[in-house]
Amino acid sequence: MRSAKSWVAGAAAGVFALGAVAGWMAPAVLKSARADTVLNVASAATKEPSAPPASGPIPLGSAPNYRAIVAQNRDSVVGITTAGEMKVASEQPFDFSPFGNEGDDSPFFRFFRQLPRPHGEVPMHAQGSGFIVSSDGLILTNAHVVDGAKEVTVKLIDHREFKAKVLGADKTSDIAVLKIDAHGLPTVRIGNSDQLAVGDYVLAIGAPFGLEETATAGIVSATGRSLPGDGAVPFIQTDAAVNPGNSGGPLFDATGAVVGINSQIYTNSGGYQGVSFAIPINLAEGIERQIVKTGKVEHGRLGVQVQNVNQSLAQSFKLPAPQGALVAEVEPDSAAARAGVKAGDVILKFNGLPIADAGQLSVRVSATAPGEKATLDLMRDGKPLTLTVTVGSASHATFAKNGESAPKDTHLGMRLRPLTPDERAQSGVPGGLVVEEASGHAAEAGIQAGDVVLSVNGTPVNSVTQFQGLVHEHDSQVALLIQRGDSRIFIPVELG
Repeated sequence: MRSAKSWVAGAAAGVFALGAVAGWMAPAVLKSARADTVLNVASAATKEPSAPPASGPIPLGSAPNYRAIVAQNRDSVVGITTAGEMKVASEQPFDFSPFGNEGDDSPFFRFFRQLPRPHGEVPMHAQGSGFIVSSDGLILTNAHVVDGAKEVTVKLIDHREFKAKVLGADKTSDIAVLKIDAHGLPTVRIGNSDQLAVGDYVLAIGAPFGLEETATAGIVSATGRSLPGDGAVPFIQTDAAVNPGNSGGPLFDATGAVVGINSQIYTNSGGYQGVSFAIPINLAEGIERQIVKTGKVEHGRLGVQVQNVNQSLAQSFKLPAPQGALVAEVEPDSAAARAGVKAGDVILKFNGLPIADAGQLSVRVSATAPGEKATLDLMRDGKPLTLTVTVGSASHATFAKNGESAPKDTHLGMRLRPLTPDERAQSGVPGGLVVEEASGHAAEAGIQAGDVVLSVNGTPVNSVTQFQGLVHEHDSQVALLIQRGDSRIFIPVELG
């Protein structure tokens, strides 16, 4: 149940995963800074209080004792190196920097500059971070850190290295659990991410660009943040500096407890720009338990497309306030359909917990085990109604993580979602599917993001499920009726 919102922040902006500081051969080079920019911190350091014993919460005060937090936890933070292979078709020079194409006088690390690019299957290495959660070698990190890796190596603070086994990785939540053959290891103390509030102090420890034991600090900028494509995670937004290589590292609160796992940044340069995102540790612990117990993770789903409720919609649906998740479409034979949910319902509570917006519903449904029963408190035609639903499994979903759009159709290369009621009213069409992304054969045929697919070979389409069924009835080509602005045109698209 993903919100229909999208982010546009300049042509080059985007949300980036942090883990893959990757390359083939080249070492990173750090240019020396001017001597007059080095701060003298000796006098300040003598005034710092000594670190408390490495157990129990660190007392709260007017400001957190960052030195104590680092001293208490640095031994539990690990560096992760992965090795695999990458297919490369071009033999052109490879000239890439995560910060863009700065000149040679840039003080930033230069990654893989002016290297000849090999052809075919080539070795690939990447770096990330992680932290130890059990003394017998359980480690949490990001799924994208170990994605596609054939070999994973964990390096401890004492420079010991261990080959790690990936017990499981869940791409939906971006959580992976590793296991190394070691005992008596130092562990972090797990906190409660539900207690975080905007303005709370936080500290991150990781290995940005391979720089081990790097600590950065900031505050919580927002909680429960939904990101495009990540409807199952209520991210903690902070302004603690994190960069490629920080992925999977811990985010600590002011008492020295882990409250999050650093995962993504929002940037238009490839580097930190003041907006970072961490996965709440309460969510991560639930994923960890499933992986350790079964080796896999299952997420719940309802099978609905939902959208946020603005003031105009609240008035239209006779709501006292603009809140809840408005159901725009119910997938046939889904958990929601079997429970009696209808388009136009506004879901206000899930299992008794208030639903502020569509993203919050997605998070709570995803965290519910498939097969569990849950209650939905909703408004229908201005009247309250409570339904009981048996939550379905996302592993059998036609819709994407939060139900708004389908996975990209492998035959055409399009990502689609149904029109919202407002969009239908504004466009003057009774139904259709919005193209969220076009690639492959669809892009080659001229279909663009923002187009509305009205029919397939003359048959009107109103749901993603129906569209996929119609496409699969043909072998080589389909004709899509597209509305773009005020114009309509049939576009033939070859099937892959």
